[in-house]
Amino acid sequence: MTLLGIDIGTSGTKTLLCDTGGRVLATATAEHAISSPEPGWSEQNPLDWWNAVCKATKAVLTKAKVKPVDVSGIGLSGQMHGSVFLDGQSTKPLRPAILWNDQRTGEQCIEIERAAGGRAALIELVANPALTGFTAPKIIWVRRHEPRVFDRTRIVLLPKDYIRLLMTGEYATEVSDASGTLLLDVANRMWSTTLMSKLKLDVSLMPRLHESHEITGELTPAAARALGLRPGTPVVAGAGDQAAGAIGNGIVSKGIVSATIGTSGVMFAHADKPTRDPLGRVHTMCHAVPGKWCVFGCMLSAGGSLQWLRNTLGQEEVARAKKLKVDPYDLLITAAEAASPGGEGLFFLPYLTGERCPHPDPNARGGWIGITARTTRPMLIRAVLEGITFGMRDALEIMREMRIDVTQVRASGGGARSAFWRRLQADIYNKPVITTNAAEGPAYGAALLAGVGTGVWNSVEEACKATIRQTAVIKPNTKRAAAYGKHYAVYRQLYDDLKIRFAEIAKLV
Repeated sequence: MTLLGIDIGTSGTKTLLCDTGGRVLATATAEHAISSPEPGWSEQNPLDWWNAVCKATKAVLTKAKVKPVDVSGIGLSGQMHGSVFLDGQSTKPLRPAILWNDQRTGEQCIEIERAAGGRAALIELVANPALTGFTAPKIIWVRRHEPRVFDRTRIVLLPKDYIRLLMTGEYATEVSDASGTLLLDVANRMWSTTLMSKLKLDVSLMPRLHESHEITGELTPAAARALGLRPGTPVVAGAGDQAAGAIGNGIVSKGIVSATIGTSGVMFAHADKPTRDPLGRVHTMCHAVPGKWCVFGCMLSAGGSLQWLRNTLGQEEVARAKKLKVDPYDLLITAAEAASPGGEGLFFLPYLTGERCPHPDPNARGGWIGITARTTRPMLIRAVLEGITFGMRDALEIMREMRIDVTQVRASGGGARSAFWRRLQADIYNKPVITTNAAEGPAYGAALLAGVGTGVWNSVEEACKATIRQTAVIKPNTKRAAAYGKHYAVYRQLYDDLKIRFAEIAKLV
């Protein structure tokens, strides 16, 4: 028997098949496009997700040579905070989905905090401040700017839960993804009727809640035909991509933190109880482990900064990589490795799409600071990697302030594939950096949750213990860690020094 994990990402959907021992048999991906009809807007057609899910599911079955009858359960994961507006009768969305990185809802965030009685009161209610990426501000924005759409809306679903609807006909979600709507009473793992009442939103707008391992429905005959699977296959609740990725990396006990560098960058810690940051700099949400919580910080342009560097200034590496048949990122990182640590006082601010943690500021801007006549191209590249990693450390420092135990950091995503970048992380975090045998992220975590829901393992913790093993440990270099500590102190101050200028720049655009 096999387990299918599906992750609806921002740029594409990934499917993964593993056996009941947790061994990955095959993966497949299918892309979907993003549209930006206005500056700062980010939208997708939810039906593109479904087409990608169907394509990638059929592809992974073919690659793994697995028969439909051999798939015993399906787990779902996906990009968090996105909003799909439905009329409750048709599965056709009323408008394009508004995504996690959409920045249009600044006024609505202010409105929500005011209705809640202030930021501190809001954090007490739902454990988080109002941020432009969250779902609730999107709902309020549609009510204000698209009243005809809002009047027809009867249910709002998150991305993975829209796919669940098309698979099973069920309106359902689970607590980890629901935490990112800003409408969940995170401490009590239920919808916050108090906040929804203050916002004049009916609780019926939100789907029923589950824990992440619970079965939420079965594949309908029509969905099974579209996917190439067996009708009646159980579909478990799954998790938002951050919690699912944490499950896939074994972050199910205190002391273990994951550092995942993709387009965004996330520092994620397990918590046995809901621990709030009173300043709202990091997020407190329900974990995909029943009765457990998590604290994580998300910077918006982690790998996205390196991607920008490749696309904008990396033509030389792209051309050479094509000739050598290697990844251009490998050549960029090799160039960075040749530069000295700290670049003689060179810093890179990775705020290319605004920032979220620890600076919830859509006006924040990126750039190099400290360029001199001695600055070389490798130094510029290394500064980008260092700036991204400093941004990740921001969340780690807040966790330390919150007295969250951190004994090791497990690296995943693009930041884990390079030995140099893993060493850089160990030195900048001043913590051992671990890699594991599980490198497939949220799709793998979703598959493990499917295994728990269908009885392969008795608990999420048991699933992780049975399947995930450490493969390497990099300890920080004492001398470099001390030097980077001094550099980080300067980096941490630069945003505050420039915050007013960022707002002035935004007014000029």
